Amino acid sequence: MANVISLRKGLDINLKGRAEEKKIQLKSNGKFALVPDDFEGVTPKVVVKEGEKVKAGDALFVNKQFPQVKFASPVSGTVREVVRGERRKVLCIKVEADATQEYKDFGKQDVSKLNGAQVMDHLLEAGLFGYINQLPYAVSTNPETKPKAIFVSALRDKPLAASFEYEVKGQEQDFQTGLTALSKMAKTYLGVGEGSSLEGMKDVEVTVFKGKCPAGNVGVQVNHLDPVNKGEVVWTIGDPTVVLFIGRLFNTGKVDLKRTVALCGSEINNPAYVDMLVGEELSTLLSNSYDASKNVRIINGNVLTGKPTTKEGFLGAHTSEITVIPEGNDADEMLGWMLPRFKQFSVSRSYFSWLCGKKQYALDARIKGGERHMIMSGEYDKVLPMDIYGEYLIKAIIAGDIDRQEALGIYEVSPEDFALAEFVDSSKLDLQRIVREGLNILRKENA
Repeated sequence: MANVISLRKGLDINLKGRAEEKKIQLKSNGKFALVPDDFEGVTPKVVVKEGEKVKAGDALFVNKQFPQVKFASPVSGTVREVVRGERRKVLCIKVEADATQEYKDFGKQDVSKLNGAQVMDHLLEAGLFGYINQLPYAVSTNPETKPKAIFVSALRDKPLAASFEYEVKGQEQDFQTGLTALSKMAKTYLGVGEGSSLEGMKDVEVTVFKGKCPAGNVGVQVNHLDPVNKGEVVWTIGDPTVVLFIGRLFNTGKVDLKRTVALCGSEINNPAYVDMLVGEELSTLLSNSYDASKNVRIINGNVLTGKPTTKEGFLGAHTSEITVIPEGNDADEMLGWMLPRFKQFSVSRSYFSWLCGKKQYALDARIKGGERHMIMSGEYDKVLPMDIYGEYLIKAIIAGDIDRQEALGIYEVSPEDFALAEFVDSSKLDLQRIVREGLNILRKENA
């Protein structure tokens, strides 16, 4: 019987454009790119040259600080370009896929007969280990850390989030193999939603989380199961598709970075699911999927934590949704905020829309106001189901008070934990950026 934890704090934002549980078939244009920025905290060192042939599973770059941590090519093909930005920062490594795919063979493995060190070596060699993150600092982990536990969240509850229950159908054996592999390295916890088909997974401790978003955040689950104290490390997988990547590696001997992505948002004509590879160019997916005459925002991820992109962008390593919503910079509203607004969502009941029950909203990307002084109103605490004082922690980060940050629990949080707080924040502060900068400074100080 799985443990059950009920959370009272949080907020569900009911948006238009949720993907229907059906798959559309697309023919790839053969353009792929692996983006180092998808792996937070990694300083990339490119190990391929332009014009070089690679197989699916060959390393494109490694972590400069830990060269044994490789990052695998999603396809076989030719390395077309290493794109660099300011100060020669590596932005992405582009690969043009072959018509017939070749896979580097890492050999099938019986996970039940392996120990933790052998599992780790296999993941390192195949270029998948870097997909595992850690707390503190919310960065890609390294093999020199010794975690007290591993946490996997299979609950996606952000607005328009892709259903992992739908993605995992028919792949339960790969998911189980991935969980067993993780359990060899440390005690593993699996967080799922109410009524999940994954409650019966073996070799892990399963916990059912009941409540509103962000109950699916792996950081929230860590906070309620085994909080991180100073000097401790836990490994986290907030993207459950990574467990499928790991399971496929051991079951097939190949690196298969295929994931099921939700094409969603109020501007999408027919929201649905599609199978794509990590790093695949989005132009094929987005062609004819929305009205190109409209001014829209394309988001690589969900509306709370995703990054703005274009049709020429590439599917992120941890992206399970491509969301298209109105940009909003062409909106012309007579009398502005003075209107009663039945079509706008409001947490504070400023609009009459709160009377409309579970109405679906087509929100745009406007912030609707400029940054202003921070008011201690308790807004963050209402949507942050963690045992921390969110507003005080943000103030400590802004002030640069490291001792205060540590006392207020900065080791337990990641930027995504403040995504909802950023949405409801009447001060219009960029909370996720503030938390990320605070974590980076703390990580540098403690290095």
